[in-house]
Amino acid sequence: MSDRTDLVGRSRRIVVKVGSSSLTSASGGIDPERVRRLVDVLATTRASGAEVVLVSSGAIAAGLSPLGLTKRPRSLAAQQAAASVGQGLLAHRYQEEFDRHGLVTGQVLLTVDDVIRRAHYRNAYQTFAKLLELGVLPIVNENDTVATSEIRFGDNDRLAALVAHLVHADLLLLLSDVDGLYDGPPSSPGTRLVPAVRSEADLAAVRIGSTGAAGLGTGGMATKLDAARIATGAGIPVILTSAEQSGAALAGDEVGTVFWPTGKRRPTRLLWLAHASEPKGSLVLDPGAVRAVAERRASLLAAGITGVTGAFDAGDPVSLVDPAGVEVARGLVNFDADELPGLLGRSSQDLKRELGSAYEREVVHRDDLVVL
Repeated sequence: MSDRTDLVGRSRRIVVKVGSSSLTSASGGIDPERVRRLVDVLATTRASGAEVVLVSSGAIAAGLSPLGLTKRPRSLAAQQAAASVGQGLLAHRYQEEFDRHGLVTGQVLLTVDDVIRRAHYRNAYQTFAKLLELGVLPIVNENDTVATSEIRFGDNDRLAALVAHLVHADLLLLLSDVDGLYDGPPSSPGTRLVPAVRSEADLAAVRIGSTGAAGLGTGGMATKLDAARIATGAGIPVILTSAEQSGAALAGDEVGTVFWPTGKRRPTRLLWLAHASEPKGSLVLDPGAVRAVAERRASLLAAGITGVTGAFDAGDPVSLVDPAGVEVARGLVNFDADELPGLLGRSSQDLKRELGSAYEREVVHRDDLVVL
């Protein structure tokens, strides 16, 4: 048995992400035959005993034709209008196809708040857990209709990696319009498929491009590599291949590129902190504090902070930056922004003696801190 066959065989919960370019026809609308082929593959995977969560783009693409549009609009308002029309059409198409296999789907539309706010994150997990317990196949997309240009995932590859961690997936399958990761543009002579990535060193010679030729998606190979880093850094293996090879990939065949885990599964709040949080401000660290946090993974104390920027409350995520302004870590702060200026550079003992034991605590505890 190959490593790939063993990997897929052991995966009891799989997140599959498919992009717009893998679902649309040359004219830009949703291609019913492509959707049908994907659904058949996912239904076969379900029949084998694995749970499946589908992260699907395509809502905007599905809304183009009904609105008389020939290509993805540039303005956010027009994109949201297309998504509003297309999301229901896309969900209906999926349910029609899954009906042939006796499977029920559930639509889950997520916003950034659902993964950057811990209470929302817990609620999202509980929703997925109940859907899977009931035998429902969740279909996930960003809620494009209400997302703003400032607050959005930006692409569903990143969303899929965060969902994979959220649902405790054993495998993330990223389906693209190319059959794997190449060391250069796939159409260029002499480029080679990279069959496996075990560390950043395997990516040193890789040159990547942007969106596909159809211009329908927001992601390219760069966003897929980012998603792979998020997932593998949290202990989740990733397979990247084309939608046409999805069946072979889920059968354990040696297709596409497999990204092997580079880290261990981390507490949800740390992955959220590293990849999905929006810092509300910054704490400037002196060189000694930078070493303590980045090298020794120590808590951040007031004595090591030289400056504060931003407006934040206790419990908010903040950036920890070095004297040059480079973010070295991110953490959940234990004080409000207006409390900190009077504490900077002072020892915990001095603060306790002058202000009371409540001010002896760490500014950012090491359990609520992630080094970047």
